[in-house]
Parts: sequence; C-alpha cells; structure tokens
Amino acid sequence: GWKDAISTTIINFNNEKMQVTWAARELFPSENVSFSYTFDEGKHKVWKPCPTYLLDQHYNSGCLFKTEGPTLAISIRNSNGSEELFFKRLKSDFYIKPNRPENVTFLWKEDTVTVSCNKPERAVKCLKLELQYKSKFDKDWQSRTSKCCSVGEQGFDPRKCYSFRVRLKRLVPYCNVVNYSSDWEAETFWMNGTLLDSCDDGIKSQSNTVIVLSCLLAVLLMIFILLILLCKWQRLQKSVMPAIPDPKYIFADLFNDHNGNLQEWMDKTDHAMVQTKLEYEDPECITEAESQQEDEKNSDEQGPQEKILSFSKATENNDPKAAQIACLMPRSNTIASFAGFQIVMNDDMYVML
Repeated sequence: GWKDAISTTIINFNNEKMQVTWAARELFPSENVSFSYTFDEGKHKVWKPCPTYLLDQHYNSGCLFKTEGPTLAISIRNSNGSEELFFKRLKSDFYIKPNRPENVTFLWKEDTVTVSCNKPERAVKCLKLELQYKSKFDKDWQSRTSKCCSVGEQGFDPRKCYSFRVRLKRLVPYCNVVNYSSDWEAETFWMNGTLLDSCDDGIKSQSNTVIVLSCLLAVLLMIFILLILLCKWQRLQKSVMPAIPDPKYIFADLFNDHNGNLQEWMDKTDHAMVQTKLEYEDPECITEAESQQEDEKNSDEQGPQEKILSFSKATENNDPKAAQIACLMPRSNTIASFAGFQIVMNDDMYVML
C-alpha cells in the first residue's frame, strides 16, 4: 500500500504532453530512481523509458513525454530497475491543463466590457473563460467566469484605468479530477476603450494635460499684464513728452495743393493777408514829444488804472490816437498765425515757427 501513498503530480498539457513529477529528495533520499510509462492496455504492454528527465540537485525528480492515448500507466523503479517503488494507472484526459486563450479581443461599450477568444479545437464544453480586472484604486482582483469563449462585465468607470487578464479553466469534477487552469494571458491596460501600455500612462497623460493648461493660462496672463503695462506706458509717455504736431495736417492745402511751396501758397492767399493787414494797419506815428505831452495830460486827468483801461478800449475801438501810441511799441514781423504756428518774414524770407 505504500506504493500508492507516494505523492506525484500529473499534468497533461492540452492533451499534447505529459509531465509526471515526484519529491525525489524526500521520497527516495538514498538513490536515483528510474521512470517508465505505457499507453497500451491488456497483457501486451510496451513500457517505454523516460525520454526527458527533470532534475532536482542532480536527482531524477520528474519525466516529460508525449501524450499518446487516454489511458496511462506509470512505474517508478530503483536505479538498476530490479525493484518497483511506485505504480499507478490513470485517465490522462482527467489531468488536462488547457493552453492560454488565443486571439483575445476586448470590446468596451459605455460601462460594459466584453472579452472573447478563439474556441479550442478539443473539449470546448469542458472549458470556461475567466476574466479578472482591477483599477488603480483596487487592491484585489475582481473575477468573472463564463462559458467558453466570451465573458462580459458591467460597471466600468470610463475615467479609470483598468488592468485585465484572462485564462481558460477546466471544469471539475466533470472533466478533470484536478482543478487545472491555463496560464494567464498577458496583462493589458484599458481606459475608456483605449489600450494603454500601463495605467501609469493614463496618469501621466492627465498630468501632462494639467501642465499644458497651466502653462497656457500663465502665458495668457503674462500677455494680459504686458498689454496693461504698455497702455499705461503710452499714457505716461504722452503726459511727459507730448507729441509734436505735424504741420502737414495743419496746413493741408499747403502740402497737398502746393507740395510745401510756401511762396506759391502765400501768393495764392495774398488777398486774405492783405485784408488782414489793412484791418490792423498802424496809423502814422506821432513824434515822441507829442506822445509825452499827451501822456502828461492824460496823467493829470486820470489815474494809472484809467490810462490802461482807456488805452485798451481805444485800441479795441480803433481809436487813431491809441493806435498812434501803440505804434511806439516794438513791431513784430509776424505776418500770420495758424494753430500755434507763426509765419514770420525776416530779410525777405518767410520762416515758419
């Protein structure tokens, strides 16, 4: 009975290869055992030696060979093969470990994710497709199992990044005596239907978006501040250094009609100048003695303030006498004055000031 008590691990890889392992150092510490197998039934069995041994510290700890039928018999003997240490007969179909799912596809629609894969060629009814997922905020995997070969789940947040992985499971106890599942398919990362290299990429993309928006707002704020400073500088510049008026716009007819030819412009406007000159033509000047006598008489009759008033009134009323007194004042060579500019004749030349 001790032969049946020896612990062995038997795996049938997708009904293609068989692997039988045992604890060599614990079960057979003193010798290196040999292994043989057969898929034949009845009395005419043909035992085959192990083609490929698995080693543990240079001791045989397992055997790998091809699957050739549904019924398997294995035997472990001592190093020279004279004594059988372990024997077992089994159904190889009950130890199948399926391969990874092939051509896995993801369909993300709103908050529902559907995962599917290709159907295996054998024993589809004995398989289930398992989906596991978790977000960056979950510590443990969430699991969902469905019949082969499609599984769906709802409640996914499109703003979160999720990790997904799938595998095929063999049904127990209807198809397997051991709960074998395939290896996990490569883990993938999804966010709102978009495949990512990792969930860190989603965080980086969000952080990059925030950085870009912050920089854009900073640039706009700087431009706004510069515009305000520019407006204030223009106002300050106008108040400190007022702009010099351009005579081109003041004497439009001089520059537009006469191309800046002052003599031609003066000749054309001579009648206006003559009229202005006649209106303000000075009367004959009296002698200095006469003016002094007149001043003495006026001083006796009126006070200083009355003299000034009578002089201004007389001048305003074109009084000849007042005009004669005014002729004693220094004469100005100013001919005309327009919008702050004066045209003066000096030595037979017209000068604009």
